Formats: sequence, C-alpha cells, structure tokens
Amino acid sequence: NEEIRSIITALGTSIGDEFDINKLRYNKIILMTDADVDGSHIRTLLLTLLYRFFRPLIEEGHVYAAQPPLYKISHGKTTKYVLNEREKEEYINSLPEEVRSKVNINRQKGLGEMDAIDLRNTTMDIEQRILLKINIEDAILADEMFTILMGEEVEPRRKFIEENALSVRNLDI
Repeated sequence: NEEIRSIITALGTSIGDEFDINKLRYNKIILMTDADVDGSHIRTLLLTLLYRFFRPLIEEGHVYAAQPPLYKISHGKTTKYVLNEREKEEYINSLPEEVRSKVNINRQKGLGEMDAIDLRNTTMDIEQRILLKINIEDAILADEMFTILMGEEVEPRRKFIEENALSVRNLDI
C-alpha cells in the first residue's frame, strides 16, 4: 500500500526485522484526523498499524493524537472551540440567557475544510493546540476494536453491535 510505504519512509525507522527506533526522524508523531466518527475510525486504523508494527514508538512516548474541535461557537467578539457535544452543551449552558439566543454554532466539517485561521489556532499552533499523548493502553484498545470490527470472526462483531447499537449518538452517515 502506497500510503503505508509513505508512513514508513517518513518515520525513517523501517519496519519488521529492519526496524530501528534510533533512525526515527521525528520526536513527535502526531496523528491528525477529523474530529468526527470517520476521523476516529482513521485514527483507530493508524493506531493499530503503529501498535502492531512500530510498538516502540508508542512505548517510548513518541505518538500523539491532535484534538481538533468538533464545534466553533461564536457570540459577539468571542469565539470558543469545543472538542465534542458534551463540551458544546456545557459551554452554551454556562452563558447568560440573553447571550444564548445570539450564539452561532458551526460544526467543523473536517481539517481539510477548516479555514486557515481556524486550523492554525486549533490544531497547528504549538501554543494553542491540544495533543493527547498515546499510551500503550490506547493502542491496545484500538487494536482490539479493529480486530472486533474488521476481523474474520463474525460473532464478536455481532455482539459489539448488539451491545452498542442503542447508545449510538450523532452517527455520521
């Protein structure tokens, strides 16, 4: 796969028997995906790849996930970015009643559709961005989820869907 080859080349570590963490080109590997469900799926795939083939990168603390906002909330001259639905509701509920009616809420469509200022302020600017350091437990969970949802066995996937179907909110279709 060309994308995987590009990742291997960018990391500089090689893969498999030739893997050498001392050849790592970057101290921080930042997974930057959209804040929506699709972005979460892509991040799971990338974490699974890193866990299975580049585990020392995670174990030695080189892997991070960018936390782009899902919403941009504006009122007057104030702009607030929030990561999820819960933060959006908490912020709006914290505003005075007269301000709530004047709030403009924009759901961010994704990193590729953010304007340059929003992207810089929320995801690229070292002083303002939010990074989540990935630990081995995060990667194990991603690998388990990948195995359940994409694996050969139907029963674990069916069980997962049955147990979680009724709790799904904000499903992006």
